[in-house]
Amino acid sequence: MTTPVKTSVPIRAWWYSDIWVFPKLITVITTLDGEGRINAAPYSHIMQYDVMAANPRMIAGFRQDSHTFKNIVETGEFVVNCPPASMLDDMMETARFYPSGVNELDHTKFTTIPSTKVKPPTIAECPQIAECTVEEIVRLDKSSGIVIAKVEALLFDEGLAEMSRFDRIKAMDLPIGLGDESRADYFHAVDYTVTTHALGEAPNSVRGSAIELSMPWDDDAIQALMTIPPGVRKMVTDMTEAVAAEAGSPTVTLAIMNKLQEDAGMTPDMMDRFRKKE
Repeated sequence: MTTPVKTSVPIRAWWYSDIWVFPKLITVITTLDGEGRINAAPYSHIMQYDVMAANPRMIAGFRQDSHTFKNIVETGEFVVNCPPASMLDDMMETARFYPSGVNELDHTKFTTIPSTKVKPPTIAECPQIAECTVEEIVRLDKSSGIVIAKVEALLFDEGLAEMSRFDRIKAMDLPIGLGDESRADYFHAVDYTVTTHALGEAPNSVRGSAIELSMPWDDDAIQALMTIPPGVRKMVTDMTEAVAAEAGSPTVTLAIMNKLQEDAGMTPDMMDRFRKKE
């Protein structure tokens, strides 16, 4: 097999969209300005943030001069709406540079409904919604404005949450953003085929009672450890021992383990997602 020849290209502005193929979630973010007027615009610089914490958060990036960023700074709230592929034309309409105060949704087939926790509205046609409030704003020098936000509510169309992930992905039909050409032609992946790949156990996975411990654990902590799904038991073991060592404890106790799980948001529901379903 011939080894492919690599070619270096200049790193320019918009590299992540113009040259680097970076599959991204497509969203329409709704905000209100200081006068209560609706603004809507598409954003894909958004992802989960600090997922192990009990405080669920998202991180999103914006142009600092954008209406959306200014509204978020002023009001502290926004809604992340994930439109289906069938409404990509409407999503692109919200990308047009309308004057401040114009509700872009008035020029689309999108309709709005009240949100449950925040003042900006939700787009009814979007099957997946996150209502957010600002926790921290970082202004990068001569660059983006980064918003770290608390997720106040997650909303799905009725019936979606009860589906398997495989079926839910297909039912939502979310488009995948693939960048653009010269800020004119935008590319998306739609109607994709969903495949499933099983995750194998790592060679050092902890199964059954074969637990490799680096320090003493009391009996109660051992029993609690055995309730942790095997797929993440090694990770929990390492984290717990690190916390115990930092606290100067010679032994891992149930109290230390419980505190770690509480601080990291390792609720029973969270741990259950790592258990294989029958």
